[in-house]
Amino acid sequence: MEYSEIYVRRIRQLCKERGFAINKLATRAGINQSTLDNIVRGLTKDPRASTLHKVALAFNMTLAEFLDFPELNDYSFPDNDDQSNFEVK
Repeated sequence: MEYSEIYVRRIRQLCKERGFAINKLATRAGINQSTLDNIVRGLTKDPRASTLHKVALAFNMTLAEFLDFPELNDYSFPDNDDQSNFEVK
């Protein structure tokens, strides 16, 4: 499972638990419905932290609470053997 799919599942799960449609969540979060649609449909893979923060607040959660769940906590990023783009100073 891709990293972006994990928080999409979290959004869908919380919407289901709270009886929110995606458009209601967008309204509560104060973000464009198209922005949230793009996240949920997987078109936006790396949403801004500020966007996820607004989504969390719409669920009456802190961003930390929103991101604190087993699937995300257990996620391991793939190893990147090509570290040539990074320079340690």
